[in-house]
Amino acid sequence: LMDSFAFYFQRVLSDSFYPVLKRAIGVGSAFEGWSPREQDVVYQVLVPMTPPRGHSFHLELDTAEHRLARNFRIRVQQECTCGTARRGKNRLCFLHHPEEELRRNQDPSLVDTLCTDSYLDVRKTARWFYQLVRAVWPALLQAHEWHLVLLPSRRSCQFKVTNGRESFRIEILFGVRQGDSDVFVSSQPREAYTSSTIWPESYAVAEMKFFKYIARQAPSDSVHLNCLQFFTRVQLGFGFSTYTIKTIVMHLLSIIPVSQWCRRHFVQRLIDISESLRTCVEVRRLNHFIVGNQRLPEEIRLPPEVLTASLWNLFHDLEMDPVAHSQAMCQY
Repeated sequence: LMDSFAFYFQRVLSDSFYPVLKRAIGVGSAFEGWSPREQDVVYQVLVPMTPPRGHSFHLELDTAEHRLARNFRIRVQQECTCGTARRGKNRLCFLHHPEEELRRNQDPSLVDTLCTDSYLDVRKTARWFYQLVRAVWPALLQAHEWHLVLLPSRRSCQFKVTNGRESFRIEILFGVRQGDSDVFVSSQPREAYTSSTIWPESYAVAEMKFFKYIARQAPSDSVHLNCLQFFTRVQLGFGFSTYTIKTIVMHLLSIIPVSQWCRRHFVQRLIDISESLRTCVEVRRLNHFIVGNQRLPEEIRLPPEVLTASLWNLFHDLEMDPVAHSQAMCQY
């Protein structure tokens, strides 16, 4: 489905000044193989964006607040195209042609459509995605058998496709790759409210690649995904997030040989996960699996500043708040 969308996105946007959309990358639990609720799976995909002709993206680290996690703004800058573009529709240089001529003969710049104060705006980009999906859907072969239902979201494009027998829910996130790494700045928020020009750093692609790496190494009866799925389902409704359990399992997968995740080891691995959670809560520390981890497989590419960063404690709140720590111990 996403490949079909990508084909038409490319055709529709080929001569526009909207972001260039690359092939979607499946991320999150559905593509890693461990969705905690199999009956309510959300297929989450990240669509990388690159700047259109005559524009460039510049990632600026947001230093307004001191946070362990990094947030960015994407500044959109117009570039001179005088030496490369011929005159005509959408062929004028934004920097060196008169504004009146640009308004008369050329579509608006990306700065004028999806930006706020020259910074790419997540919410404007999400609205544009919704319009794009709605416009392209009738041309897709899937439209003959499936019904599209758009779902509300401010920072992504969410929709459901149904055919009377089956139903699939898809969430399209969008982001900009940092260099040639597997780390993006993404539209997915970390906090309940995130400013529309803030793009948090996302490690979802790097984590997905780690699970693929483990899958290639693991024996055919490996239960590492079963352990993760089992434990996340058991603790649903408690204070520990699924991301906490996922992080613990990723750490254990990098320590315990894959040969020891066979079916006969299932109970022992569950005990290991439980004991690791207890230890992390007791010492008030759970290191992020990607940030500062210099022992990742070589195929997972990190920007130098992420690779050499100080370890990021996901239990920082427990470290700072004795009451939260006591509650976490009780929940464990």
